[in-house]
Amino acid sequence: MIDFRNKQFKCAMEITMDIIGGKWKVLIIWHLSNNNVMRFSELNRLHPRLTQKMLTQQLRELERDGVILRKVYTQVPPKVEYSLTEFGEKLKPILAAMCEWGHQYVEAGIGEVEVSQ
Repeated sequence: MIDFRNKQFKCAMEITMDIIGGKWKVLIIWHLSNNNVMRFSELNRLHPRLTQKMLTQQLRELERDGVILRKVYTQVPPKVEYSLTEFGEKLKPILAAMCEWGHQYVEAGIGEVEVSQ
């Protein structure tokens, strides 16, 4: 067992899933890895089903976990930018492999369902 943040995990994979798991976190990290720096509004426009509340929550959790960096500029109107931390950058090859796996899965036609009429 691994004791981490007052929780017990059976393996390191559970810790990874605890940090990057969730419907939107991987996509947020993926877009930041491809764009280096993004503002809240840019991230918010990426997916129409992603609400501002959910985006804010996911960004706060990723910041708390040291995956992303939030930089606030003291100006009017306020400007906030998000980028990956050095540790967050280490996720790039993992996410690239996941993306490639998705392409291969689609090309192989696995899981396609035929609908009869």
